[in-house]
Amino acid sequence: MTRPQVRTAPAEPYDIARIRADFPALGQEVRGKPLVYLDNGSTSHKPQAVIDAVDDFYAHYNSNVHRGVHALSERATEAHIASRIKVAEFINASGADEIVFVRGTTEAINLVASSFGQRIRAGDEILVTEMEHHANIVPWQLLCERTGALLKVAPMDDTGTLRMDEFEGLLGPRTRLVAATHVSNALGTINPVKDIVDLAHAKGIPVLLDGAQATPHIALDVAAMDCDFYAFSGHKMYGPTGIGVLYGKREILESMPPYQGGGDMIRKVSFSGTEYAEIPHRFEAGTPDIAGAIGLGAALDYLSEIGLDRIAAYEHELLLYGTEQLGAIPGLRLIGTAANKAGILSFLIEGVPAADIGPLVDLRGVAIRAGHHCAMPALEHFGVGATARASLGMYNTREEIDVLVAALLRAQEMLA
Repeated sequence: MTRPQVRTAPAEPYDIARIRADFPALGQEVRGKPLVYLDNGSTSHKPQAVIDAVDDFYAHYNSNVHRGVHALSERATEAHIASRIKVAEFINASGADEIVFVRGTTEAINLVASSFGQRIRAGDEILVTEMEHHANIVPWQLLCERTGALLKVAPMDDTGTLRMDEFEGLLGPRTRLVAATHVSNALGTINPVKDIVDLAHAKGIPVLLDGAQATPHIALDVAAMDCDFYAFSGHKMYGPTGIGVLYGKREILESMPPYQGGGDMIRKVSFSGTEYAEIPHRFEAGTPDIAGAIGLGAALDYLSEIGLDRIAAYEHELLLYGTEQLGAIPGLRLIGTAANKAGILSFLIEGVPAADIGPLVDLRGVAIRAGHHCAMPALEHFGVGATARASLGMYNTREEIDVLVAALLRAQEMLA
């Protein structure tokens, strides 16, 4: 089995006890046991700073943005604008106008498929990878059904590593967009996104990256990656649910028609015609998730204070430990063993159905996920329909992995 690559941790110590104290949900018991939360790939818990930011908005200055002239609306608008600026700075966008607030990664990808996708014609091709989440497959399938375009798939090998030679060979004269995950939610593979972008751009092909699983774990620089679109969700990076981001290069966003119609995405409306607002507001029809955006800004402040490099180094040490400990369990098979991967441990245990593993370890207070993880094609590659998945976050510990291992061994005994 391939072990993940070893990385060097920053010199400054990682205060896990202080970090865990910031997350009130982690102090509870589940089924009479201390909670061990290892379902971060699905959604993460929230630090008190995020909870306080959302509570403060609703308790003290709840009001709609952009349209009011009173003090509460002005304060809400300022906070909403500040969060957009924080996002731009967090990912190193060239300006806040390249940041579109959406409900999450899924809506961000659908926005691109709906708006940018209007330039797709019959016979054109869209290239994805075999390890994509359904949210980066189905919108393109729908677009292909509407237009007569073709969906092409770049394969991976049996470790879950993208086959870059095959990827490059699939970039053809009719390829109009590449849509690829930065980090696989089912396998943990970290794709070589700069290489993906460079190969596509060499042929004039724009690239969308699904960053849902990357943003909580990897310091981002969209300028350095040079991607054309980058999509991610707030709730996986310790922010609220219902808020997400689509980054798009300014010149591309300016060339795209609106995604939805309504208030706040217009400059002028009459029955004879409508003038649309400038970006990003052109893509943000209706009242936005104001509290969500403010909470996302607080989450970015929290992550920035700790430092993504420190988080990544700490989580990688956990991944190495978890890979070793789970690998010692008799009959356990890890699914996804790429050399370069994030903190995802997908596995099967001989004689224990994947669907039974989750409920059995839950009896010991351990929260993991079992199923296809909205990545059916990726699991089909390995000849399986489902796996159990432990996904690591910035607040997990080696001791929690030990509890997971003990729970899995107990599950084997119960079903022996």
